[in-house]
Amino acid sequence: MAFIRKKRREQQLQLYSKERFSLLLLNLEEYYFEQHTANHIRHKGSQNERKIRGSLKICSKSVIFEPDAISQPIIKIPLRDCIKIGKHGENGANRHFAKVVSGGISLIFSQVYFIKEHNIVAPYKIERGTMEYVFELDVSGKVEGVVETLLQLHRASCLDKLGDQTAMITAILQSRLARTSFDKNRFQSVSEKLHMECKAEMVTPLVTNPGHVCITDTNLYFQPLNGYPKPMVQITLHDVRRIYKRRHGLMPLGLEVFCTEDDLCSDVYLKFYERQDRDDLYFYIATYLEHHVAERTAEGYTLQWQRGLLSNYQYLLHLNTLADRSCNDLSQYPVFPWVVGDYSSSELDLSNPGTFRDLSKPVGALNKERLERLLTRYQEMPEPKFMYGSHYSSPGYVLFYLVRIAPEYMLCLQNGRFDNADRMFNSIAETWKNCLDGATDFKELIPEFYGDDVSFLVNSLKLDLGKRQGGQMVDDVELPPWARSPEDFLQKSRDALESDYVSEHLHEWIDLVFGYKQKGRDAVGAHNVFHPLTYEGGVDLNSIEDPDEKVAMLTQILEFGQTPKQLFVTPHPRRITPKFKSLSQPSSYNASTADTPVSPGEESFEDLTEESRTLAWSNITRLQLHEQHKIHKEAVTGIAVSRSGSSVFTTSQDSTLKMFSKESKMLQRSISFSNMALSSCLLLPGDATVVSSSWDNNVYFYSIAFGRRQDTLMGHDDAVSKICWHDNRLYSASWDSTVKVWSGVPAEMPGSRRHQFDLLAELEHDVSVDTISLSAASTLLVSGTKEGTVTIWDLTAATILHQIPCHSGTVCDTAFSPDSRHVLSAGADGCLNVVDVQTGMLISSMTSEEPQRCFLWDGNSVLSGSQSDEPFSSRKLPVCPVPWTFPSRSWLVRPSASPGLRDIRLQNGSF
Repeated sequence: MAFIRKKRREQQLQLYSKERFSLLLLNLEEYYFEQHTANHIRHKGSQNERKIRGSLKICSKSVIFEPDAISQPIIKIPLRDCIKIGKHGENGANRHFAKVVSGGISLIFSQVYFIKEHNIVAPYKIERGTMEYVFELDVSGKVEGVVETLLQLHRASCLDKLGDQTAMITAILQSRLARTSFDKNRFQSVSEKLHMECKAEMVTPLVTNPGHVCITDTNLYFQPLNGYPKPMVQITLHDVRRIYKRRHGLMPLGLEVFCTEDDLCSDVYLKFYERQDRDDLYFYIATYLEHHVAERTAEGYTLQWQRGLLSNYQYLLHLNTLADRSCNDLSQYPVFPWVVGDYSSSELDLSNPGTFRDLSKPVGALNKERLERLLTRYQEMPEPKFMYGSHYSSPGYVLFYLVRIAPEYMLCLQNGRFDNADRMFNSIAETWKNCLDGATDFKELIPEFYGDDVSFLVNSLKLDLGKRQGGQMVDDVELPPWARSPEDFLQKSRDALESDYVSEHLHEWIDLVFGYKQKGRDAVGAHNVFHPLTYEGGVDLNSIEDPDEKVAMLTQILEFGQTPKQLFVTPHPRRITPKFKSLSQPSSYNASTADTPVSPGEESFEDLTEESRTLAWSNITRLQLHEQHKIHKEAVTGIAVSRSGSSVFTTSQDSTLKMFSKESKMLQRSISFSNMALSSCLLLPGDATVVSSSWDNNVYFYSIAFGRRQDTLMGHDDAVSKICWHDNRLYSASWDSTVKVWSGVPAEMPGSRRHQFDLLAELEHDVSVDTISLSAASTLLVSGTKEGTVTIWDLTAATILHQIPCHSGTVCDTAFSPDSRHVLSAGADGCLNVVDVQTGMLISSMTSEEPQRCFLWDGNSVLSGSQSDEPFSSRKLPVCPVPWTFPSRSWLVRPSASPGLRDIRLQNGSF
């Protein structure tokens, strides 16, 4: 799958360079600096002297010689094992040479590795003992410079402290980068315009390659410092389809670029030395993409998955990509769940729930007895506590699965050795059993288990992976009885992943790995707590001053594995499986009220007589709680209902906009525009767009049809508290003490050019504005402020008609009567006040037992909601009754206004 395709790309690059050498021959965190054509002089000065032609490669921690003849092994000499480095023939007492015999470099050392003899991938052979090798460069004039470089790197390798070693090598690298620059002769066209150039490293699994990045108006370039595996990597911006900022070693320094729509394997992954460089490059590419490529969000993918437009496999791939998982970074390799729990039966019964793993629990919690032992240890552990000492995804686990297709990666990770034969990936059933019973084994799977390439299950390279205790050689992976072949195993695994059971429960696993059960109290309750170093923000490497501690911490982070970036902070909606689809199909987004059919037995209030409407309001106290749905983690701040009554849209202080289906009683969408609270929402005419206001100073326009944000209005200097819409005009209230009137139509479809909203008027207040409301004709506006003032505005002239200080605290809600003759306001002081619009006089006031947060009224009767968990209150105000048309369905939606409650309620009345 992803890794296999990545490896094949690298093999193609090696064919280009015609080398056996690869960066995987280096140690972790080692750099390849330069190469020189040379001869390895065997038995120098004797009758048996012979020359082996090849290439001498200078690396930050080793010297590597690659012979041209593949029958000869690659030689790797660690610099820390070198006893003496100098020109051949120098005076042994001095490091600086009085006499030069030839262009030879002499290395005296105590240990050497022999690798890939006859081009066979196998554990490294090691020879120990004092010995001398001589390498003769083709260009003898370079000998002195190479020796000086080797001596400098040797000093770094011999420093006592690892942090000091790393610091010195980093200084050498940065000096080399500073002395070079991007070769602009490599531009594809002389007319290209340079935007920026900076230093970076190209990231590949386990290793990185330093060089220079350059971006022009048409291309992105990376030029490796060492020219390996080819002199230039070039990507045409027109071909770019996706770009993501990445964490690398838990630091926000990575950038990954894709020229494909759905492939998990990117075209280039770059790690920058400065975050600003990364952000600037991202900005240039993102600006280009804004006009060419549609934006991709977790919410958009969730919507497609819910509706069956994405398979479970595709959806998990997208979530992994959005959560910083990459096949270029083995510490953040894409993670997939074990879904089958039966590896002993002769047939795989996908209709039996017992066949499957419990997706609501992490692997570590699947065995009750093991979990009890882990929890006992957890309770006794000092802070910071964790339940699992190893992660569900790490470089070691990834290569455990992929050793047969990527043996060189395993050798790189384990210093030239394969793992013990009995600990290898020998059997699917054994691996699953160990994940259930092992004291420290909690690993999940990788995408390859649900792909179509069987090579990771088959020892097609005929690798010598060792002999098990029973005497059998490690060869192909042993499959469960229900799989007739590797191809059959993968096919049935894919069938299981796409089965009804997994489709109905996959959201539970997503909650654990990508969602709200990943961190905090919910993670503790779900027994899903890993070591703090695995989480984003778990450690600030920049705050660690001790270089040894910093290097050790980074090494631990890279080798231990990392938890995915958290994508969801509320429960993930379940998939709309076939048995629910008929209930959850939305009605036409553009259907008007007149076009909406009325179900048999269901009356429309527009058809009622005045007497019937009066009777309906008189029976309002007979409202009964019909349904209650907890869909938010914080207080609900706004509700909008579609004209058909089938969909309810809610905003909350948990920063999400939710779409709830009344018919299927299911959460259909969850959208987050930022990490700040949303304060209100409304539906535009036609029910095709939801508008939400946010505490991040913005107003967001969300397309229901396309499932993504289509416009953003950045019009205030503080939180937007309330919005209204009438006749293509948006009215926005803000804590910046203004109400603004905007003219404009949002973009008709996502991806189209953003519309510029025109500011028509700005209504200034002395303090924060918390609520607004429009009159029926939208010629008047009433605003309520933080200090309790109600202001009535004439919108035709943008002037104040009346300013009435009628509350002792914040004004929670305001509204005009249907005939616009009166204004009702509810305040935090518990008062409900009625003001006459013409005179500005307070003509009625009553006090409730507690503050009323929101209300509906018909000019006579008020239906209000308080901060408690009690039903709406109904009361009459001493104002002349006027006709009022109630919404066209006999049910009400109310939010729980209590800060601790996050549900919406549907209430039925006997009208």
